[in-house]
Amino acid sequence: MSTVLVTGGSRGIGRAICLAFVREGYDVAFTYEKSDAAAEETARLIRAEGREPLVFRCDSRDEHAVEKTVRSVFGLEVLVNNAGIALYKQIQDTSLQEWEDVFSVNAAGAFLFTKAALPKFFARGGGCVVNISSVWGETGASCEAAYSASKAALIGFTKAAAKELAPAGIRVNCLSVGFADTDMNARLSQQEKRDFLSEVPLGRACTPDEAAQAVLFLAKSKYITGEILRLNGGLFV
Repeated sequence: MSTVLVTGGSRGIGRAICLAFVREGYDVAFTYEKSDAAAEETARLIRAEGREPLVFRCDSRDEHAVEKTVRSVFGLEVLVNNAGIALYKQIQDTSLQEWEDVFSVNAAGAFLFTKAALPKFFARGGGCVVNISSVWGETGASCEAAYSASKAALIGFTKAAAKELAPAGIRVNCLSVGFADTDMNARLSQQEKRDFLSEVPLGRACTPDEAAQAVLFLAKSKYITGEILRLNGGLFV
């Protein structure tokens, strides 16, 4: 039995990842933090594919909750660290608490879930971790210093973990996503979206399904580790 655990699986890219894996024959477990309705919709869609999901309400900043969640997942083969939050503020307006909150979810959360998954991967003789980062983690974004820095940290963690865990048969890769058509960008007006996409060579946003297929590719590619796969329409090459 092979199971994928997707953090932040109740909507957007996380939901699409859950559905991509269930269609590949995986059992699916996912976490969410806030919206019961969104989590139930993801679960309904998974059931429509003929599988019963494991659903956990879990704060990825809570080490005890993370460990309890991972212990409850059997047959774990793939961990996708997708849960994340954004913050759109200038540096001088960003409080230390806001900075730490972004890091605690985007970077520390991925660390905690990876750490908790390792005993299962060691016992299995291998496993796979895919971290979801952002183009801003590579290039930086004005008015998104905390978010950019946290996603850059996730890229550094990916590279270090890939080297450390390869002898145990555990692969660690990262998907660096550009502008995506998700709730995280809902704050932007239609004109702001058009202005941004005019800078993207392919001229459009990434869809959640495209991100999910890229994650699936990294999970299935047995000789790829430590890779940062860019899905940004040519915005950063």
